[in-house]
Amino acid sequence: MAEKARTLLRQLDRLKSSFGDDSAERKIALLDKLDRRRLESARDVLTLHEALCFLRGYPDNRELLAKVERMLACFSERSDLKRFARALADSGIAGTPIDFQFYWTTAEWLARHWPDRITIDWKSFERKGRLETFLHTLLPYSESLALDELGHSTREWIDHLKSPDETDAAFLIQRFAALRADLFLRETLFEDIDAPIHLAAGPGTPSRTHARYAKLPTCFQASPLRQRRPDLVEEAKRPPLRVRAVSPREGSKLIDLAREAMVTRSRDLDVFMHADKNDVRLIDCGDGLVFVCYGAVPERRLMLESVYGFLTLRNGVPAGYVLCSSLFNSSAVAYNIFETYRGGESAYVYGRVLAMIRHLFGTDAFAVDPFQLGHDNMEGLKSGAWWFYYKLKFRPYDPDVRRIMRAELKQMKADPTHRSSIATLQNLTAEHVFLYMGRRRDDVMGMIDLGEIGGKIVRTLAHRFGSDRERAIRECSREAARMLGVRSMRRFTRGERIAWANWAPLVATLPGVDRWSRENKRALVGVIRAKGGRRESEFVRRFDQHRRLRRAILKLADPA
Repeated sequence: MAEKARTLLRQLDRLKSSFGDDSAERKIALLDKLDRRRLESARDVLTLHEALCFLRGYPDNRELLAKVERMLACFSERSDLKRFARALADSGIAGTPIDFQFYWTTAEWLARHWPDRITIDWKSFERKGRLETFLHTLLPYSESLALDELGHSTREWIDHLKSPDETDAAFLIQRFAALRADLFLRETLFEDIDAPIHLAAGPGTPSRTHARYAKLPTCFQASPLRQRRPDLVEEAKRPPLRVRAVSPREGSKLIDLAREAMVTRSRDLDVFMHADKNDVRLIDCGDGLVFVCYGAVPERRLMLESVYGFLTLRNGVPAGYVLCSSLFNSSAVAYNIFETYRGGESAYVYGRVLAMIRHLFGTDAFAVDPFQLGHDNMEGLKSGAWWFYYKLKFRPYDPDVRRIMRAELKQMKADPTHRSSIATLQNLTAEHVFLYMGRRRDDVMGMIDLGEIGGKIVRTLAHRFGSDRERAIRECSREAARMLGVRSMRRFTRGERIAWANWAPLVATLPGVDRWSRENKRALVGVIRAKGGRRESEFVRRFDQHRRLRRAILKLADPA
């Protein structure tokens, strides 16, 4: 019977990405049989779960979708799932636990929603000593006498300090939340302790099994998947069907969906952790493909480039994510398809990603960074990510990388079975690759040395103010206001004030700003306010239109 179930699973795994003819009926027949089978290994349970998730993202018809949703709804009640729940830890399947060293924002989110389901994994806690030295800071002064005199271990202290009806992890996170420190210091201290957290399965806890945005209409897959490599330049010219902003309330729900997608895959993404509920948009590309666009809250935005995150949805099911950093009409793009959905329409979806980014940010040059290509990233190296992008017409411009590329292409021409070694791929992936919509240019993300700009700001502040950086911000803010003709900031929003304080030292460092025309100065004020405005994408538009500012920033980036 076990072999029979495994045979059915293999048939389903091969059939799941086939569409048309009688494929729907055959899938339903296999699911009916597997629904009644007790699987005999954790791998088999995972295979069935992944097939169901794939079919929910790519359903043939309404009957198949209903069958899939019924099986997923009660998947955690399967006897074989319960039997192998521990072996399936960190799989993200409903009914299984998750263990991870979550960053502060995610840990606080878990403690807020599921305080009774999180505990500290003491066996894996390697930095207990750091927590022990920090306990004094987390507690009222009156408890210091006990800490000084009683010889308990760190774990014993946490057990003594927490109430009987709260978990050790919930107690620790709550104490950090109450710490008298700004948000950045608090999260730095928490993440330095690096406490491993165990998230036990329970009603409503994050899972890949149930994750879905149900407010989108379902599009059924009646024809084969689009596996042909597109012409990315032409594809990027075809805009999405529509872009729609959602309400802050709906934005909060979609932020939770993105966080759930990361938690259940033991990952964290800054822009999802610090997403702004006021800047969430749905980007519809048709045929069930929708991207959720997330901007960051003003205090988490980078100094220059604008970073947005995107959750890829297939019929409402999270299928991957995108990270995009934009400026100078260019974007560095990190693209990830979740393992369940790989090998399907990856290249087609990537084409839609570039079209969406071009539509939002006016991008005409795209870059892929070394890590995304596989540099110091074994998963990327083994997947051959560099050659994936090469086949999509991305090219390196570093002379050493181009030399290696030409040598590899020569070997492939002589021997079609040749495959690049891991060592060769590590060298190929050492620099960015680029795709241009028009002529090649060097003032693009991946080529501009933003660190050099930061270095010049450091030298300016160090020379003028030394250790008193607080006075530096105050005086630079006043100088920038005086130079740019800003008489009052009473109408500035909180985010705009943050952006002004962040940009003031840069304005003080920019060459020749005081000699700019009134129009250019007024436009620069608009750029800075947009950096802290509701949508950071407006900052990208205003910056890219400000030619004088672009030239000044490029001059600062020049190490000469």
